[in-house]
Amino acid sequence: MKFVRFIMKNAALASVPKHIEHFSKFSPSPLSMKQFLDFGSINACEKTSFVFLRQELPVRLSNIMKEINLLPNRLLTTPSVQMVQSWYIQSLMEILEFLDKNPDNFKVLGEFVDALVTIRNRHNDVVPTMAQGIIEYKETFPQDPVTNQNIQYFLDRFYMSRISIRMLINQHTLIFDGTLNPVHPNTIGSIDPHCEIADVVQDAFHSAKMLCDQYYLRSPDLILQEMCSKKKKNLPMSIVYVPSHLYHMLFELFKNAMRATIETHDNSNTLPPIQVMVSLGDEDMSIKVSDKGGGVPFRRIENLFSYMFSTAPAPQIGERTRPPLAGFGYGLPISRLYAQYFQGDLQLYSMEGHGTDAVIYLKALSTDSIERLPVYNKTALKNYKVSQEADDWCIPSKEPLDLSIYKVPK
Repeated sequence: MKFVRFIMKNAALASVPKHIEHFSKFSPSPLSMKQFLDFGSINACEKTSFVFLRQELPVRLSNIMKEINLLPNRLLTTPSVQMVQSWYIQSLMEILEFLDKNPDNFKVLGEFVDALVTIRNRHNDVVPTMAQGIIEYKETFPQDPVTNQNIQYFLDRFYMSRISIRMLINQHTLIFDGTLNPVHPNTIGSIDPHCEIADVVQDAFHSAKMLCDQYYLRSPDLILQEMCSKKKKNLPMSIVYVPSHLYHMLFELFKNAMRATIETHDNSNTLPPIQVMVSLGDEDMSIKVSDKGGGVPFRRIENLFSYMFSTAPAPQIGERTRPPLAGFGYGLPISRLYAQYFQGDLQLYSMEGHGTDAVIYLKALSTDSIERLPVYNKTALKNYKVSQEADDWCIPSKEPLDLSIYKVPK
């Protein structure tokens, strides 16, 4: 019997490239926040969700799996990236098992929820494992700008795809596993129809403050202001959103702001507060986090969002040379992806010598909050084939120019 299962598993593995090729020909179907909400609150039908996901998840998985294979071979063959790739293959195989199963069978629907939970748990460590693969690659091979650009392009798309897949899985499992969230009983899956922005700001700030107090034995205070357009003056400062996504972004920004503030004002008895302004307009919900932590040079801003620039080995257990508030380098780029996932953004504006403003832009209307999904096509393929070309702008010389070599005409 074990031999038969072994043969069947090998046969399934052999067919994976064929399935990836087939499903990658389809484009993912982006959903709006309103669609997520309407489906979960009004038309919650487990059968419909099952039929959609057993097709949509293979499409999203296959699209990004095609791009994994376009990575530089030296990166693709690192043990960590190989492990991530094996997780994706295993998850695709498990979902494909449900393609021919009867959606009217309650047992099948229950097995599908269990399979999704297994897949979600399997992928919990995808981000640090892929980060470890980048570290293995950087420590072994020399870097070049073109390869780094290709890896940056891939990782943004890879992590965005992961966010979207987890969103689909969470919506299905949270709505149809039959249990209510005691902390947020009014949520539809992971979405809060009335996400109070100020509450999430306070939660994220206090979590970062606890971490800051543990390490530095002090922390800056918070000043929170809310502003509404005249049309929305009497409405609560809330939008339809995923609280955990917003918390993730804010927690990262607060950690950075607190560390910068304390290290800049190390010799001062008082710390300048971190100021947060929340503004709700007709189109945008904007959240500005301002600190007086000394800022960063303009040339370094984009590097803060670079996986290749900021990836750092995880500190060893008991090692205290690296402050916990410093993170592992993926906080800002992943936070920006969370903001961009529903058509928003995260931008940094810094004044070196003074401080930094970080602004999160979200869509105020649920109809405008539509998934931003990567799709594998000829345009994507072209981005992996970028070659090193001469710059069409002069590169400033770092050496002083010797003007004496030039003859002045008489």
